[in-house]
Amino acid sequence: MVEEVTREGHCDYESLITITLETERGPRGVSGTVFADGRPRIVNIKGIRMDAEFGPSMIYITNFDKPGFIGRFSSTLGEAGINIATFHVGREAPGGNAIALIEIDGELPADVLAKVRALPQVQSARPLKFDPLPPSSSAPRSGEKERLARLERSEMRPG
Repeated sequence: MVEEVTREGHCDYESLITITLETERGPRGVSGTVFADGRPRIVNIKGIRMDAEFGPSMIYITNFDKPGFIGRFSSTLGEAGINIATFHVGREAPGGNAIALIEIDGELPADVLAKVRALPQVQSARPLKFDPLPPSSSAPRSGEKERLARLERSEMRPG
């Protein structure tokens, strides 16, 4: 079912698209917008606020918000010679569930993904691939829905 909702009045974003799917584990949602620079951003995943641009090669992680996760994760990628381009995080509450969206340079080998999944705080980890946007401040908005839907589908797959 597709539903369009418009509201008058003050809100955080000039435009916002939210995709919500019903799964066996309950509703799963992701929201995105396009900021003034013309580039789409993910601003909410499963009720957790963040601000993440899309990159061609990304890793989506759900984890517990505990000290040491970012350091261990970064070291795991660094030891494999993988550069982190961007790192975006959000959490429900201190010590609770958290989400990380990380853009990397190049591919994520299966053995490195297995090491990431084995980190103590990680609940799930998935590689994501997106078509790059043209290098223009007036990037088209047409791919935003498809990108959000792809991210949502990856979140629905079991661990």
